[in-house]
Amino acid sequence: MTEVSSAEHEAIEWDLEPGAVIERKQLHVKYGGRTQGGIGPSAKTPNVMIFTDPIAGEKHGYYDGWMPDGLFHYSGEGQYGDQRMLSGNASILNHKTEGRALRVFQGARGKVTYLGEFEADGWYEADAPETGDGPLRKVIVFRLRPVDASRQEPGTKLGRLLASQAGAVMQVDVEQYETEKSFVDPNREPYEAERREGKLVLQFSDFLRSKGYQVNRHRILPPGETRPLLTDLYVPDLGLLIEAKGSVTRENVRMAIGQLADYSRFLDAPRRAILVPSEPRKDLLDLVTSRGEDFIWPQGKGYFCTDPKLLP
Repeated sequence: MTEVSSAEHEAIEWDLEPGAVIERKQLHVKYGGRTQGGIGPSAKTPNVMIFTDPIAGEKHGYYDGWMPDGLFHYSGEGQYGDQRMLSGNASILNHKTEGRALRVFQGARGKVTYLGEFEADGWYEADAPETGDGPLRKVIVFRLRPVDASRQEPGTKLGRLLASQAGAVMQVDVEQYETEKSFVDPNREPYEAERREGKLVLQFSDFLRSKGYQVNRHRILPPGETRPLLTDLYVPDLGLLIEAKGSVTRENVRMAIGQLADYSRFLDAPRRAILVPSEPRKDLLDLVTSRGEDFIWPQGKGYFCTDPKLLP
């Protein structure tokens, strides 16, 4: 990285105040830094300039903005594969030791608004898709503490959700069919299998209600996580936790087993079952029942369960 002399630092004093609007090209002419991209460490002045576009970013699973912890969360750079602590990301992490100020701007091109100076206060990893709706990968998210910026209420979908989360587990309506993927890849259209899962859950919920049972779902926020988990269905009177899958494949069954194990850490669910659209083949039946769990699938006007005592 190019060193900048103290004389040069003094010659170009930072004179933007929070709320100031400036053309990005003019900003870089005066203070240096990259003219494109989200992170612009400058070789001309002791600054790292960060650009965020919350509306565009949220469509791709990047929830840049204020969070309930009072800090500004900012997603790192790197469009493909797991993000690494290199280049611009490293310039954020090491800005104090390098004697650089973090300057955050809202907007990525044209006129941008200066939000203020921040300091890096740690980072964590989250899931987000690659550019172009690619596979999910790990992204770096920095926690930025304001120096002269005014703290604001959370404005992103995720920030508002976390702010309203009264505890680790919240009950939500079955009809509110959010999915975990909607918080990591919100721009992606649901796959056909996911649509079938939603339909399965609603139909089975209606069946249970017709028998006098209450049903709900849960939104779970594990400690230290910033993306919620969402169960498919829970029957309190039966202590039954259900994960639905739109097709009966080994991959789906193994995924459901893992999801049930994950969710049951936070819920009182002595019984667990996988809801599928048709009867599974024998080896998959053996796999699930060997774990003390059950399959449920439609049969005639009702439903069949591998434990006849479980369903009404």
